[in-house]
Amino acid sequence: MRVAVFPGSFDPITLGHYDIVERASPLFDKIIIAIGQNSQKKYMFSLEQRINFIKKTFEKFPNIEVDHFEGLTIDYCRSRDVKFILRGLRNPSDFEFEKAIAQTNRELTHNNKVETIFLLTSASKAFISSSIVREIISFNGNYELLVPDSVRV
Repeated sequence: MRVAVFPGSFDPITLGHYDIVERASPLFDKIIIAIGQNSQKKYMFSLEQRINFIKKTFEKFPNIEVDHFEGLTIDYCRSRDVKFILRGLRNPSDFEFEKAIAQTNRELTHNNKVETIFLLTSASKAFISSSIVREIISFNGNYELLVPDSVRV
């Protein structure tokens, strides 16, 4: 069974995230959208809200599961016996950052390799980031065109 973990904070999930999952869905038997918790980070939306946003967004996708974890993504993958990490790339700086993490993860897994699969975000969604959406929300701006319907609060 080909299972991938799509990790992130998803604070909130955006149409860019949706684009990646929708396009990756036929490539894997299951995609686990795994919300990472970082005790150092201040979130706009609670873990429960983010889980609900994602579950509602992907309710018509039978091969999508939503979960959460603390710690390293690679440890979470190991605990779930997952061999693939799914990541979206918006621009060249994303690639450089994600490449370093992917190479580190391969080293950390030794003989039990976990491969990182990169998908380019569609050009029409490449400018969207959760941090931009949070900024727009904090100033009562029109963020609705950047997020799935489930996030419109």
